Amino acid sequence: MAAPDLEAVAQEVFTALADPTRRGILAALAAGGPATATDLAGRLPISRQAIAKHLTLLAEAGLVVAEHGERRRVRYRVDSAPMRVAQQFLAVLARDWDGPLAALQDRLK
Repeated sequence: MAAPDLEAVAQEVFTALADPTRRGILAALAAGGPATATDLAGRLPISRQAIAKHLTLLAEAGLVVAEHGERRRVRYRVDSAPMRVAQQFLAVLARDWDGPLAALQDRLK
């Protein structure tokens, strides 16, 4: 199996996290543990249907995992692996910029 394209994974994470509602859903899952769309609708100021749509996008980005339970209930939990890939991507960008920015700062002094 081929290694995932790290830049593509990071792009999906950044796209998913660009929306404040999806960030709120992730925060609620991180704080409260696995939950259904109905559970989340009780905690957040949006409808269950809207939450379900956002959960689908979060799942496509790999940030949440659907776990099928009893009575066809689907609980979602956070998967931080794609977030770590995005962090690594940002760290590489930061490292690549640190040298040129330090040189510019020295030159401006």
